[in-house]
Amino acid sequence: MATDNHRIRREVSELSLLFDISQALDRTMDLREEVKPILEIIAKHTGMVRGTLTLLDRETGEIHIEAAHGLSQDQRARGRYRPGEGVTGRVVQTGEPMAIPKISEEPMFLDRTGARKGLSKQDVSFICVPIKIENEVIGALSVDCLFADSVSLDEDVRLLSIIASMIAQAVRLRQESQKERQRLIDENIRLQARLEDKFSPANIIGTSSAMQAVYELIAQVAKSDTTVLIRGESGVGKELVANAIHYSSRRADKPFIRVNCAALPESVIESELFGHEKGAFTGAIAQRKGRFELADAGTIFLDEIGDISPGTQIHLLRVLQEREFERVGGTKTIQVNVRVIASTNRDLEGSMERWEFRQDLYYRLNVFPIHIPPLRERRADILLLANHFVEKYAKANNKQIRRIAAPAADLLLHYHWPGNVRQLENCIERAVLVTTDGVIRGHHLPPTLQPAEPQEPAGGGTLRQKLDHTERALIIEALADAQGNMAKAARTLGVTERIMGLRVNKFGLSPKEFKQRR
Repeated sequence: MATDNHRIRREVSELSLLFDISQALDRTMDLREEVKPILEIIAKHTGMVRGTLTLLDRETGEIHIEAAHGLSQDQRARGRYRPGEGVTGRVVQTGEPMAIPKISEEPMFLDRTGARKGLSKQDVSFICVPIKIENEVIGALSVDCLFADSVSLDEDVRLLSIIASMIAQAVRLRQESQKERQRLIDENIRLQARLEDKFSPANIIGTSSAMQAVYELIAQVAKSDTTVLIRGESGVGKELVANAIHYSSRRADKPFIRVNCAALPESVIESELFGHEKGAFTGAIAQRKGRFELADAGTIFLDEIGDISPGTQIHLLRVLQEREFERVGGTKTIQVNVRVIASTNRDLEGSMERWEFRQDLYYRLNVFPIHIPPLRERRADILLLANHFVEKYAKANNKQIRRIAAPAADLLLHYHWPGNVRQLENCIERAVLVTTDGVIRGHHLPPTLQPAEPQEPAGGGTLRQKLDHTERALIIEALADAQGNMAKAARTLGVTERIMGLRVNKFGLSPKEFKQRR
């Protein structure tokens, strides 16, 4: 019974340690920012006296200490090796772990850092395991006195090897993510180089192929007086396209009048559009010009045209056909020379079928349609837009923002953006306000962008429930990192594919779900 209790306590301790490390690795895509906290987590759970993570520099051939726990800066600086030199060098060279029960009895142990001088080396054990990506050793993880004397070093080597495997997996995924970000950056650079001589509105950010098609349509229609209908989801930037058309046209120095049709009550929209005479209705104490009259010789932009009432649609149809109207309460016909640009996020075809939108007005508006793609269909533009908004709001708030950290960039790239560019802008504005060190990190972004995490057992739960909760969280983390690949996830956790399959079935998880997340 005592043996079973000891085994259970050790399992709980190991699961808790591995879960905390997985959480730390998930917080940032910059491994250097999380290596020291990982060592501190190991020390907290195991009582480790010293620990180091060493990396192999391929250019110099030298192994150096990247991060350490329990070592001074001078001691860290002295900890340099060549492959094959000392225990750490041998582990990096061979790719095999080494466990030294007593460092005083091992001549290969060099203690180059000098951290063990003056100590009783009879009581110090040393374990060093390789960090490998596939078959390539990139460094090593080592500890002094990982566990109590009652625990065999074999168990310590096994646990430390799992941690090293988790670090290696995180490094590999970060490398793949960096390659993808670099590919998007290179694609943007190539597009910009190809499009230097092509039309590109100064007020619109984006170099994706989807936006290039929009730019071509803007260039084709801008110099004419043709009516344009801009379509797209809310927040994609329809008003920016309307601006680009007007200020690229022959009317650029004439008025550009904006009307938000959805924001105007039905009782006043006709007065706003066409004006009114003095005494036309209660409160009309003076004659007033409408938006169409103010836009004479220029452009009027009717935003959210799909929201106007049937009565207003009739009056609007006449203006589009004849370019003339009467003010509310007046009899004098007023003629205008105005270009009409309209926009909507509604399904006008469906509205026509339901008799909510006039068919003849639809065809008058839909002379030259331009569709603005949602942000999720032009992911190559996300980081360009994000950096633009960072610069904008850093300047507005008098803050110095150096960069968007890699994990934050990944969250931006993988989010589905239902609110499109407007939502992205709001997220960046918030992040600029909350950051304190000049770097926008993942936790500065709104909770809606954060990856989902499993709920803890209600009321704390029994030991079995807590174990299941922790195990499920580790499996979800491994599946997410492996993009649903069961074999890779199993290797990350140090279990067989059969055990992995049983655990996935036990917790009702679907590997396909994690492929979709990435």
